[in-house]
Amino acid sequence: MTSSERSPRPLVTIAALYGAGGTVIGPKVAERLGVPFLDREIPDAVSRRYGLSTEAVADVDQEPRSGVDRLVATLGRASTMSGGTGGSTERLDLQERRLRGYIEEFLAEARVTGGVALGRGGMVVLRTVPWALHVLLNGPREARVEQRMALEGIDRETATRRRQAVDRSRVGYVRRVYGVDGLDPGLYHMLLDSTALDLEVCVELIVTASRARTRHPRPTAPT
Repeated sequence: MTSSERSPRPLVTIAALYGAGGTVIGPKVAERLGVPFLDREIPDAVSRRYGLSTEAVADVDQEPRSGVDRLVATLGRASTMSGGTGGSTERLDLQERRLRGYIEEFLAEARVTGGVALGRGGMVVLRTVPWALHVLLNGPREARVEQRMALEGIDRETATRRRQAVDRSRVGYVRRVYGVDGLDPGLYHMLLDSTALDLEVCVELIVTASRARTRHPRPTAPT
């Protein structure tokens, strides 16, 4: 057994619905654990490694949209990804799957480097890592709207509209790409109502749990 296997680096995946504070909690957890926050790094690293435009990677990596919107966006980046100016829906879907595979490959490398991954189906991609901690941040809809209003300084109408769109897209993305319900408690080790708990308390709980998983790895049962 190698030293890295004896002492793995902390690895946390965080799935967060709109207004649950994932963009606040994630970086703080990473800082406390001394590992990278794998958010903006992912599309940038994939772009550099595979010689792709940042626009092409970012378009696949961003929050998913409706089927029509995805097709329009994919058509717009087709020449960047394939060197051509058009193509069938099947070919475009293949290109998107290829890019998605690159992103998943980058996530998988966090087994060695450690990290905190926000979204991107990390709880599925990294499910077989015995020391990984998988967390879902959630809370009542109105409480999440209130929290996002406070965090961003936006009005209720804007926050409500974004909440509806983002919740639908995040849950739909995990179902579309991985065929699972992203809100299934069985996918996670911790489910936190981050509107009922102070965000700093959530950070502390996640850090403590991650350190425990790192010290005493246990395989996660398949779903």
